[in-house]
Amino acid sequence: MKRYNIKVNGTSYEVEVEEYAAVSAPAAAPAVEKAPATKAAAPVPAAPTPAPAVEKAPAAAQAKGSIQISAPMPGTILRVDVVAGDVVKKGQNLVILEAMKMENEIVAPSDATVVSVIAKGASVNAGDLLVSLN
Repeated sequence: MKRYNIKVNGTSYEVEVEEYAAVSAPAAAPAVEKAPATKAAAPVPAAPTPAPAVEKAPAAAQAKGSIQISAPMPGTILRVDVVAGDVVKKGQNLVILEAMKMENEIVAPSDATVVSVIAKGASVNAGDLLVSLN
């Protein structure tokens, strides 16, 4: 049996770890006992404060076209290059999605007309509708 001293959030714990052969199954969970801390621990808050709710901007308009372009990953819409009614060509930029500090260009998959588009500044999850085309 091996003994370890582990520190978690400023509190020291003494643990014993039993080694098992690869074939045998463990008989019981290893014992864990709290060791006295060597210095005074800082007071622990009752509960972590929840992060403020991220307000999600309204998604694209209710109208849905035959071609729906969804967000490939979560992020924020930095720029919208089209508006409803615009005629777009294959490969034309529609929106810029910032994800993981990278700007991702979302382009038109084919020639089409924009039916609806998401608002600039919107927070999106993977799979959320960004642009709808006909």
